[in-house]
Amino acid sequence: MTATVNSACSYCGTGCGIRLETDGEKIISLSGDINHPTNQGKLCSKGRELHHTVNSKDRLLVPQLRTSLDAPFAPVDWGTALNHTAQKFADIIKEHGPDAVAFYVSGQLLTEDYYVFNKLMKGFIGSNNIDTNSRLCMSSAVAGYKRAFGADGPPTCYDDIEKASCFFIAGANPAYAHPIVFRRLEAAKEANPDLKVIVVDPRRTDTCSIADLHLPLKPGTDVLLYQAILHVLLQEGFTDEDYIAKYTAGFAEVREKALNINLGETAKTCGLNPEDIIQAARWFGESKTLSFWTMGLNQSSSGTDKNNALINLHLATGLVGKEGCGPFSLTGQPNAMGGREVGGMANMLAAHREYTNPEHRKEVAHYWGVDDVPSKPGLTATELFSALEEGSVKAVWIACTNPIISMPDAKRAEAALKKAELVMVSDAYHPTDTTKLAHVLFPASGWAEKEGTITNTERRITHLQQAIPKAGLSRDDWKIAADFGIVLGEKLGQDWSKAFAYKTAGDVFDEHCGLTQGVDIDISGLSYALLDEFGPQQWPFRKGDKAGEIKRLYTDNQYETADKKAHFVDIDYIPVAEPTDAEYPISLTTGRIRDQWHTMTKSGAVPQLMQHIPVPTVQIHPDDAKAYGIEDEDLVLITSRRGEVIAPAQISKDIRKSLIFFPMHWGKMMARAGRINSLIKTSVDPLSKEPEFKHSAVRIQPFQAAWHGMMLMAGEHVDLGREMIVEYTYGVVACAGQKFPVTSIDIACTQPLRDEQYKRLDHILEQGQAFEVLTYSDKRLGINRKAWIDSNGHLVAVRWVGGDISEAKWLRKLMLEGTDVGDMRPFLLAPSSVVNTEDTKGKIICACHNVGELELLAVMESGCGDLETLKACTKAGTGCGSCVPEMKRLLSGS
Repeated sequence: MTATVNSACSYCGTGCGIRLETDGEKIISLSGDINHPTNQGKLCSKGRELHHTVNSKDRLLVPQLRTSLDAPFAPVDWGTALNHTAQKFADIIKEHGPDAVAFYVSGQLLTEDYYVFNKLMKGFIGSNNIDTNSRLCMSSAVAGYKRAFGADGPPTCYDDIEKASCFFIAGANPAYAHPIVFRRLEAAKEANPDLKVIVVDPRRTDTCSIADLHLPLKPGTDVLLYQAILHVLLQEGFTDEDYIAKYTAGFAEVREKALNINLGETAKTCGLNPEDIIQAARWFGESKTLSFWTMGLNQSSSGTDKNNALINLHLATGLVGKEGCGPFSLTGQPNAMGGREVGGMANMLAAHREYTNPEHRKEVAHYWGVDDVPSKPGLTATELFSALEEGSVKAVWIACTNPIISMPDAKRAEAALKKAELVMVSDAYHPTDTTKLAHVLFPASGWAEKEGTITNTERRITHLQQAIPKAGLSRDDWKIAADFGIVLGEKLGQDWSKAFAYKTAGDVFDEHCGLTQGVDIDISGLSYALLDEFGPQQWPFRKGDKAGEIKRLYTDNQYETADKKAHFVDIDYIPVAEPTDAEYPISLTTGRIRDQWHTMTKSGAVPQLMQHIPVPTVQIHPDDAKAYGIEDEDLVLITSRRGEVIAPAQISKDIRKSLIFFPMHWGKMMARAGRINSLIKTSVDPLSKEPEFKHSAVRIQPFQAAWHGMMLMAGEHVDLGREMIVEYTYGVVACAGQKFPVTSIDIACTQPLRDEQYKRLDHILEQGQAFEVLTYSDKRLGINRKAWIDSNGHLVAVRWVGGDISEAKWLRKLMLEGTDVGDMRPFLLAPSSVVNTEDTKGKIICACHNVGELELLAVMESGCGDLETLKACTKAGTGCGSCVPEMKRLLSGS
């Protein structure tokens, strides 16, 4: 018997609704929820494949313990795991105090999970040492909103997209990071060609496919650009003086600074044309402007100032609290907003209350039934890992995140965890780069196995219903935290059982809703039943409110500040924390790619999502490539003062000179030399404590490899992506074919490959099975190749070292087809020119329908000259639509 349940996507903060058909044990099908107001049935490439992440082979199914990092894990029952860890925590708290322990949680947790972790740490352990990976992405937006409006919350909603007459997209690439939002932006532009789109980004990304104006500013100069735009708005009379006088404070200083700007000098510092800044300002001022931003503003040592400099433009033009306009921060993670609501960060209290306010602390303490909650600030993410390194924090519990890849100066974060007395990790997957450094592993139930809520970018709360049973012995994160809290209380001689006696996720949600009563995020009128009946709802939703009643904040021009006015923030431009110099002359920026998510723990296990960009590549301007002697696809060594990475070059005019771009998703397990955050300096914003990821000083040079090789493996039984191979494994690729998935690993090393390394590679490839084996070796030319064929004549593995490794790529196609190699045996390890190996697909553009660049070009050459015909002929662009900008580029020849 089948059933259909409502859920939501667990990737970005867009908050798309999903419908799951299940037979009670497994997911039969997944589709976008046409009734969900966020996505109306649409899903991006990642969302469409989400069900494939549930039953992956690396699910963590039972609790595991070990005595040291050198010892193997041993499975244990929950009682043993909880008693062991609670005793360790209790011993540390008794000897060193509550600030010697910490939680590091995640914007991918459900609100209920977040709430219990926060309550346990702040209300019962007695420390504010709980922070989240949202510190790395959204904390500058939080600080910016609070400085301007007195509270954390975007005043806008998705419906403003169709009502706007100008989009100002700054430091964001929604075409990749928020694809369903971008589909809506595309549709709005198509429906209204007069709508103006301005994109501010050092790179020409796919988001620029709808841009009327691209401002490729120098990294770090955002504040100067927005001050220059304000200068033009003032000079040309676009400011709303009546709004400013009645509803704002602090404009005099901001006005004076903007008027004193020299537009020509500022444009030069930003690397822009003054005429383009003037045009951007005019469109901004004469329109209903809706601005969007994400990490380009937030991930900076002056990220809060960048946020407020942009918000200042909206306040100056009165573009807040009205339809079709306002400052709209696009949340990075599915429930970063929910985590902020429950106060799941080191500098927050629950329900948007302030830990620095004695009355707020008293209210929360009374609600939780404790004497007090701490007033001492907790450790934020980078501070927490520094404290672990120094030894002042002895134990840390990491939940649903992978900081050994995502933290800046990642090697230092790795070293810090190795020094900790106790590292507990709750995760649905193992191994990850972080679980490898844990003493204790708690199996957490995954998406579709748990019930709860998330809050998306527009403050909309969705109820996720449990679709399938929990895998193995896994438990919901809120349940693990509650069970741990009860046992920890016993170890400390306290009875906390009543405080954590939740029977369902709904019990936690109801308690959270009650705590919000009377504050700006009041959701005391919400319940699971109401969300199921009326669908997802935006906050605030007070008792007595009607469904869909409130869409925007501040429509009455009354703000959450003490004087009820919106506040301009007077800002001074601060250059980047680590300027380039003669030794490190290149600026490095990082970001997302289209089909991957965070550290690839989930998305990296889905072959379909590995096709578009299969390995991390470094994007370099042609002039820089020429200056450093780098050709397209050459291996490049990138070095900073903290480390180095290696990746193939992608030469492109879409990036500024003296700037390189590298994706942030790969860690040591998936690309041993591709963990880019090892290069990032730990520079943080003084207010938000968010680290700088968008600029680091580096140098680049060709990577001189003693050898270069490729390994290919076909079949479900192969699991190589989790294995450390040699010194520099720079990319892991999984492709989906007709019969088999194929994993491809490109490897290179500065040292000659030794016999024992060949044997190690061969052992991994053979997986202990009996195969027909072909070999080709020529020591003079440095060639050592091997192929494995199964009893059906299918090519199942290849190790290709020496010569031109591009000549091995045709073998991937052969493996994907899963057919008998027959008479081709003598040619499998020979140069590809010996046989007809012409590639007719090329780089995969459309992941949904597996359509390659060469296939699209062939159809175009046959006379197809427009997008709709190209879609009809190839099916590309007819799935999630994320590939449409790339198809447009092919059609335009750019």
